[in-house]
Parts: sequence; structure tokens; C-alpha cells
Amino acid sequence: MSKGELTDFQKRFLLGSQGQTLYTQKEFEEALSQAKAEIMAVAIQTTKQAIFIERQACAEIAFEHEAKLAGKQDDPDFVSPLANEILNRIPSQRQ
Repeated sequence: MSKGELTDFQKRFLLGSQGQTLYTQKEFEEALSQAKAEIMAVAIQTTKQAIFIERQACAEIAFEHEAKLAGKQDDPDFVSPLANEILNRIPSQRQ
């Protein structure tokens, strides 16, 4: 047992009969690290999703302007090279 850790007896004595659990600093730091990693993973995924949504909106605007300039806003077969470039900038994010 290291100098900073409590024995089982000391833990039981400090907690009394409250039914609480006392964690060591190492256990706390491990749980904290895991929680931070999970939060970062969610933040990264959310950011990627937000960027892709914004990219889709930009592509729609580019498509509308390009179709209007070409006089083909009512043509369902019109393909916008600019809108496709915007959407396909990072193909791995496209689902």
C-alpha cells in the first residue's frame, strides 16, 4: 500500500454506516480520464456533423445560384459542378 492510500479499516471508519464508497485518487483520475475521452469523442463527432450540415447548405446555395445563372432553375437534370465540389470536398464525411 502506498503512503497516500487508506486501508479498508480506515475507509470504513471514515465513511461510518452511510453506505458510501470512498475512491482512491488513482481510481478517480482513471474515471475522470475516461469521462474526458468520451466527452471529446462526442464533441468531435458533433463538430464533424455540424460542418457537414453547413457544407450541404452552402452547396444548396451554390446550386441555386448556378442554376439561376444558367437559366435552368426548373430543370431537374441540371448538375452544378460547384455544388458537387463543395459536397465532395471530404468524401469520407459524406454518407
